[in-house]
Amino acid sequence: MRRRLSVAVAAVALTTVGCGPSAPDYQSIWSTTPTTTTTTPTEAPTQSFSEYLESVGVVGRPVAADQLKDLTISIPMPDGWQPYVNENLAPGTRTITKGNGYPSAMLVVFELTGKVDAAEAIKHADADAEMSENFKKLNGSKDNFRGFPSSMIEGSYDLQGQRMQSYNRVVIATGKPTKPDAPGQQYLVQLTVTSFADEAQADGPDIEAIIKGFTVKVP
Repeated sequence: MRRRLSVAVAAVALTTVGCGPSAPDYQSIWSTTPTTTTTTPTEAPTQSFSEYLESVGVVGRPVAADQLKDLTISIPMPDGWQPYVNENLAPGTRTITKGNGYPSAMLVVFELTGKVDAAEAIKHADADAEMSENFKKLNGSKDNFRGFPSSMIEGSYDLQGQRMQSYNRVVIATGKPTKPDAPGQQYLVQLTVTSFADEAQADGPDIEAIIKGFTVKVP
């Protein structure tokens, strides 16, 4: 069955067309290390990134980053971290954690179909973060990431009585063409790194290493 792409608060969730959700929203949130950077509060968006993608007919299939031949996507795993397996996550999702919960890092990749205007889509990539409970934006950027359209947002928000900090980057990348003069396959790549807000400083070195080591490139 064809699937549509649905991007949740700091990660990506996949839902089945006409059949309701097939996996929960992956509540991975926003920021990494404490920062004094603040932004002027703005009105929260009313349309999620998921709703925007669906409105322009974009569909996606989850794929494992390490199985791709036309694109190299990876994150490092700091000492003391380990893989985390959850059958509720989309197939191919890579999650690593330190301890049993947070800090955590999640890498999700979707192979896209449909007409994807990457530059326009990226304008909507932060919507879910900004719609989260008591969200405070700490940092953000719409600069390209390794040559690909990208959006990054860091901030804090409330989740089930806890104050969280998280870093989220969405990249719309194009793989190496498989045939001469053929367009490359487009992918939505999302990295979310999350910690408890009051532990963000202690977790900072590991989280910075993950962010700096995040790779999306054409082989």
